Amino acid sequence: MSLHSHLFPVTLQTQWNIAASYSSDDTLHEGLLDWLLDPSSLTARLKTHCEYFRVEVLGQKIIPCSELEANKDIAAGEEVLVREVLLFCDDKPQVFARSLLPLKSLTGEEQKLAELGEQSLGQVLFNHPNLIRKCIEVAPFNSPCSLSALIGELNLSQTSTLWGRRSVFVLKNKPIMVAEVFLPESVAYDVVLGAVPPSLPKHSTLNQ
Repeated sequence: MSLHSHLFPVTLQTQWNIAASYSSDDTLHEGLLDWLLDPSSLTARLKTHCEYFRVEVLGQKIIPCSELEANKDIAAGEEVLVREVLLFCDDKPQVFARSLLPLKSLTGEEQKLAELGEQSLGQVLFNHPNLIRKCIEVAPFNSPCSLSALIGELNLSQTSTLWGRRSVFVLKNKPIMVAEVFLPESVAYDVVLGAVPPSLPKHSTLNQ
C-alpha cells in the first residue's frame, strides 16, 4: 500500500485549455512545452532519464464522472474507474497522474486495465498500434492547489507554477482520459541554457 494512499483521491481542480493556445506563449520555455505537447509515451520518455523507474498507486475506485472532468467522450455522471498514481525516476517523484476509465470501456480485453497494479497505464496503452490520442489540453497549477498536500508529503516545495496536460485515448472505440502533472523538481522543468529544444508539434490535435 502506498504511504500516501490516505490522500486519495487527490483530484485535479483546474481549467484546462487547448494546447495550441500555449504554443507561442513566451511564459513557457520551449523545453517544457516539448514535454507538455509530446504525443508519445511519457513513461518511455521518463525511463530515458533514469536507471530505475517505478509506479506508486495512490488508489483507485469507481465514482460518477464530475462536471469538471466531463468531456465529449465521457459524460458527467457516467461511472468511471478513477486511478491515481505517482511516477518515480530513481526514487524521485516526477509526475502525478489521474486516469478516468469509463466502466463501458473496461470490457473484453480492456478489462485488464482495471487490474494494472504498479504497471504503467501509458506503457500498456502505447503497446497498441491502433491507439488514438485526441487533442492535448494544458493547465497551470499555482500554489496552493489540489496537489499541495501531496507535494508537502513528498517533501517537495512548490516555488513556481506547475504544469500538467490531459488527453483522451481511444482504444477500440473505448475512451480513457489521462491527466499528468509534472511535480516540483521534475526533469521536465530542467532547462539547459543554450540547448536547442526539440521541435514542437504544429497543431493541437495529435495522432488522430
